Amino acid sequence: ATRGDICNCLVNSILGQWNYDKELLDADEDILATINSGKKEENNELGSGLGNPVFDEEGSVVSAEAFTMNYFLADRLEIIGNREQDPINDAWEGDVFLKIAASVPTSYPTLKVDYFAARSFGDEFGTAITGDLALVNISYVMAFLFLGATMGRMLCGTGSRWTMALAALVTVLLSTAAGFGISSLIGLFFGPVHSLLPFILLGIGVDDAFVIVNAFNRERKGTKRSSESNTALATRTARSLARAGASITVTSATDLVAFAISSSSALPALASFCGFASICIAFLWFFAA
Repeated sequence: ATRGDICNCLVNSILGQWNYDKELLDADEDILATINSGKKEENNELGSGLGNPVFDEEGSVVSAEAFTMNYFLADRLEIIGNREQDPINDAWEGDVFLKIAASVPTSYPTLKVDYFAARSFGDEFGTAITGDLALVNISYVMAFLFLGATMGRMLCGTGSRWTMALAALVTVLLSTAAGFGISSLIGLFFGPVHSLLPFILLGIGVDDAFVIVNAFNRERKGTKRSSESNTALATRTARSLARAGASITVTSATDLVAFAISSSSALPALASFCGFASICIAFLWFFAA
């Protein structure tokens, strides 16, 4: 049945036996007989619209636990900003279909309604991203406090490392932004599991910060900071970065190669995630080393 006056779509459901007319359905004294009057030669076609159907020896429906109602919308894809979008159908799904489906009464003990639209994945994904942003912010604040408190003195001044902690987080943020941008530019798609990447990169970036600070402390060799000249401090910094750079390069290369190899997976979501991760780790190494 084509409902052109509603959504210009094809509606497929056993309710078509009553022409989607509630009065005809209410007046029907033998619903099973009406359903079976429209069955085809094969049970699969009728059963495809029913949930867990039971057929008798003659191929007639005896019972079913559920039925489906599908709306097939006309293709109205448009190229907007170099991306395929369907604003008309998206609007109809959100403003009409999902709104009406969500308003179905839930007070019936024997009736349960589940619904899904083409835009549902994007809607839920957007909600998940919003929730993850709060967790990312919390994790970055906690990482900043942890780094600043453990790498040097708690109080600001000589021996404190709060600026180093902030620089480590900025490095992670820069690598995340650069990696996501380049990955999207080369055509890798963004999926739900990709929201884990900021946490992975934060862990790697924090580890790199500890490696650098440890190398910096070891290069002091018992000399008090108050007795160091600016030239000696610059020399110690260069030696510590040379020592730390080698360690960071080895660990980053290991992570990068592992993710890069996994990006060849036959699973598209896994391949895309590993591609994103390898590019982000490459930028993290570039900014840290």
